[in-house]
Amino acid sequence: MSSTDRDVDHALAYPEPPASPLWHRHGGVKARPFTDAQKRRNRELLDIAQRTTRPRSPRLTETLAEAS
Repeated sequence: MSSTDRDVDHALAYPEPPASPLWHRHGGVKARPFTDAQKRRNRELLDIAQRTTRPRSPRLTETLAEAS
């Protein structure tokens, strides 16, 4: 079976762009590791965020076409 243009995934046809220079640390300064208390707090906040639901925004009674 031959490959056609439709079979090609164009998202993979180009190399990944370079990382932003803002993501690099300059001057040899290393990030400090999280303390055990910070790790515990992050896990607690993540657990709370995953269990709670966000309130839905109220729906408008009129459509956008009717409003304009």
